[in-house]
Amino acid sequence: MQAYIPYGAYWSTPFARWQGEFAELHAMEFAAHVTREALAQRDIPVETFDFAAYGLTVPQYRSFYGLPWFTGMIGAERLPGPTVNQACATGARLLATAAGEFAIGAASAALLVSGDRTSNSPHVYYPAPGAPGGTGQSEDIVLESFNKDPFARCAMIDTADNVARRVGIETAEQHELTLYRQGQYQEALKDEWAFQKRYMAAEFAVPDPRFRKTVKTISGDCGVYPASPEKMAALKPVREGGTVTFAAQTHPADGNAGLVMVSDPGRARDLATRGDAPLVELVAAAQAREETAHMPAAPIDAARRALDLAGLSINDMDVVKSHNPFAVNDIAFARAFGIDWRDMNNFGSSLIWGHPQGPTGLRAIIEMIEELEMRGGGHGLFQGCAAGDSAMALILKVR
Repeated sequence: MQAYIPYGAYWSTPFARWQGEFAELHAMEFAAHVTREALAQRDIPVETFDFAAYGLTVPQYRSFYGLPWFTGMIGAERLPGPTVNQACATGARLLATAAGEFAIGAASAALLVSGDRTSNSPHVYYPAPGAPGGTGQSEDIVLESFNKDPFARCAMIDTADNVARRVGIETAEQHELTLYRQGQYQEALKDEWAFQKRYMAAEFAVPDPRFRKTVKTISGDCGVYPASPEKMAALKPVREGGTVTFAAQTHPADGNAGLVMVSDPGRARDLATRGDAPLVELVAAAQAREETAHMPAAPIDAARRALDLAGLSINDMDVVKSHNPFAVNDIAFARAFGIDWRDMNNFGSSLIWGHPQGPTGLRAIIEMIEELEMRGGGHGLFQGCAAGDSAMALILKVR
């Protein structure tokens, strides 16, 4: 697979808990605002790209125009590409999409961006003139998607309880993992956010809804609350007879992230942000789908397929990152591969810093690259579940 990420040619906003700092910002316009500045800071002109893809899972006003609108807003009016939606696997899907374009010779340099806003999601009405009285159906895009899988006929939290029941995961271990993940996230905040500054602005200027002025400046993620063992111990499972509490799952959020991918290693070095930068290569990508209503277990099969494609084993992975909307995800994954979940998700994961859906995986992949660089290179595995009991996994090599 000939696909490379120029070191440093990626970025992420802080993630803000829904109904927080980014709640009034149109997700696509916000992503364009951030992307223009990110490319300018890295001295990468839009003429570099012959392909782009935009990841969006929550519709925004006039988002029907998707990628062409986004590229128009960043000054790349002739740049083609698709709008991608694979729920929470959208970030990984963007990389796989670009790699596919490279493989067939249709492109050589891709701009991959995802931005979502779970805040103030659309409330949609579907007309039905032929129904009794002409009464149609209405839907809250975010809340009903969380709570009603139309095929599995259950909420996402029920899929976590199902996996916990199947594998034998108790509430106490879920809380233990959540506390440990909080500690890992704190490592990223040490020395004035030293780790996060490797890919995120130290001080992020929050624009007004018209993107004309700065309304406030933030440092790091917003709405991440410290976990309290005492408070967690007092929580009851959300579902009667279940094990998953509110403390052992992530929170919806808003934000965006992006990265550059090219088909040539020499070009990757040219676009890197420093002369001695490592080479970041996409080695494999795969997807899978689990038994109905068992979403958190889906990354296990996706990871196995990616490892098989790469000809590697889990023991060859120097870094493992996950999109873990539930603590159950990581426990089930670690048991399946015979590893310690404490060795996963150094410096943070979506369980703690939140889940804006489309960009969630991109941020985790970016953090994986930075951790591998700090280690002096190696292989990294990213895996994450998505709506519909599905998942994606990919393997990167930093050398």
